[in-house]
Amino acid sequence: MGETFRLRTSGAKPVPVRGGLIAALDIGSSKIACLIGRNEMGSLNVLGAALHESQGIRSGAVVSLDMAEESIRQTVETAEQLADQRVQDVIISVQCGQPRSITALAELEVGGALVSDAHLRELLVQGKAACREEGYETIQASPTGYVVDNLRGVDDPRGMFCDRLGVNIHAVAVKSGPLHNLRFAVERCHLNVSRQICASYASALSTLTPDEMALGCTLIDMGAGTTSIAVFMESALVYADVVPLGGHHVTSDIARMLSTPLNAAERIKSLYGSALGDLEVGTDLIEVPQMGEEGDESDQPAQRIRRSMLTRIIQSRMEEIFGEVQARLRKTGFDVAAGRRLVLTGGGCQLASVRELAGRLLNKQVRLGRPQTFPGLAAAIAGPAYASALGLLIFGATIPAEMHAPAMGNYTQPSRRSGVARWFTGGLFG
Repeated sequence: MGETFRLRTSGAKPVPVRGGLIAALDIGSSKIACLIGRNEMGSLNVLGAALHESQGIRSGAVVSLDMAEESIRQTVETAEQLADQRVQDVIISVQCGQPRSITALAELEVGGALVSDAHLRELLVQGKAACREEGYETIQASPTGYVVDNLRGVDDPRGMFCDRLGVNIHAVAVKSGPLHNLRFAVERCHLNVSRQICASYASALSTLTPDEMALGCTLIDMGAGTTSIAVFMESALVYADVVPLGGHHVTSDIARMLSTPLNAAERIKSLYGSALGDLEVGTDLIEVPQMGEEGDESDQPAQRIRRSMLTRIIQSRMEEIFGEVQARLRKTGFDVAAGRRLVLTGGGCQLASVRELAGRLLNKQVRLGRPQTFPGLAAAIAGPAYASALGLLIFGATIPAEMHAPAMGNYTQPSRRSGVARWFTGGLFG
């Protein structure tokens, strides 16, 4: 039997979704996680959780359909066995297809009438249409603010008289081809993709506090194949991006520079790796297995290197990753606009001194983001590496009660905003 925890909600009474059963599928480059839960009266009962090594996925994209399908199938089947449930619909995270942020302003003539829910629905549909770009598919779209007769910053226009109503929309779109391949890999397992959101947004749902979202915060999800970015201002997602570099690239650098097998490089990184040098341990010696002619460890004695050499290899790649993040934030202006708060999550943030290096390079106040705890959930999947998977479960588990349209209304963190912001945030998610 699963364990139960109370969902953090935005003040609205949650209602069950699809019979209350939620299946979250986080498809990463190194691991695939499936969580199955049941939403009952605002409490989520975690029924089953499974992890499996990811194969056929590189930098979040499918590179081998057969291998990806098998990895997904095994993960979901294990979770189903533990939950004693069969699932048909899954919510998936997306980090493939070069995600890009798109903003648009949609406007609607109201003619001096009272603004109603129907007006908002029509306006948001127009806004999503305005965000479409050829070759890209919108995976999520949400309002960042309403405009009533040129008055900006309106949280809830319902019940107000106006002639012209507008809404600023932020959407995340990805290239259609990689997204279709990802969905196809899932569908080949006889599963239906009911919803899809960018991985960094899912991670934010499980790690950021309401104040961080409201006052401005940047989240960096450091995965194996990618590093995802999500920027929040005034409790809304305003920017999302993905850097195609991650922990696997650090491991590959170590393997290549030290002529050691990849599995040995991963172990060395985990045991001795650091993103910054330490004078006290920098002279320590580390034994490094040598690569054999056939790709296995050779019979030669392991070479011994100074720990400082390992640190230099790691630091060089980490500086490249954070440098690319900084360049993208500067290009959009969010390096300043979103404030100095930065939250690191994902498996890559667990490397020693990553927090300090990020703070130094990005000039921000940095904390490590751990997802909200699930009582009874295995400790192995309760850390930063599984923030996205847990965020997907939260996303699927909670819908404000005032939202009744079946294709609208998804979870947002608690915020200082009024009901309409919670009601429509994520309302047009794919």
